[in-house]
Amino acid sequence: MPAWINLEEAARALNEGEGSGVTVAVIDSGIQTSHPQLKGITLTDDVAIVPQGHKLAVIPGKGLDVFGHGTAVAGIVLSLAPKSQIGSFRVLGIANTSKTEIIQRAAQEALDRGYKVLNCSFGCAVQQQVLRYKSWVDEAYLKGIHVVAACNNQDFRIPEWPAYFPSVVAVNMMQTDEDSLFFYQRGTLVEFAAKGIDVRVPWVGNREKVVTGSSFAAPRLAALLARLLSVYPDITPIQAKAILHKIARPWRNGTGERNKKAS
Repeated sequence: MPAWINLEEAARALNEGEGSGVTVAVIDSGIQTSHPQLKGITLTDDVAIVPQGHKLAVIPGKGLDVFGHGTAVAGIVLSLAPKSQIGSFRVLGIANTSKTEIIQRAAQEALDRGYKVLNCSFGCAVQQQVLRYKSWVDEAYLKGIHVVAACNNQDFRIPEWPAYFPSVVAVNMMQTDEDSLFFYQRGTLVEFAAKGIDVRVPWVGNREKVVTGSSFAAPRLAALLARLLSVYPDITPIQAKAILHKIARPWRNGTGERNKKAS
């Protein structure tokens, strides 16, 4: 890859790349591998992080999604980057909640296994936990691994982590019919927005569901990064964000967005 690419080349990669050779870690509620919309997906990893006594254990995920959220995220990624390789790191439980230590362990597993993109469709607003998120987000940055995260669904200005770290591609939801369209706004740590309102996704139990939330906008940026990396695999997180800044459409408050709690 050249030291830098021009915007025309980057835009072509974002439009034409298919994610080939790029691994995306879905840190979520698991992925139902038997779902017909996932077309017999073979996961590169399928694990769950669970408490066992006073420790955490990494156990087989067994192709299960305990809520539905992770299957939806995987479906969105594959719809835009069909040749990307997905790994499932289950951290969310049947109530779609988790703990910081579980997420931290899953992120570390994904980093150690060499994933190129980490999709984090969750957020923690507890300030006392910030440094525990910062430890693995900083490691990802130093290793050239791209972290994408959803923001607070009620108000993107409410701090949540990992979205509120500058090295993270933080994503809000927008009302749009265009699957790969994304927007950029300066002056906030949640810089990007993408389709995330009234989205039809695969859901657990071989169902489809119409959902709303930044959780379903974030994987669109993860997929677009996979497209870009499939053409230019050595782009660093800071380079990728600069490219996304330049190619995105301007996002102004109220332009197509709707604050609504995730389904």
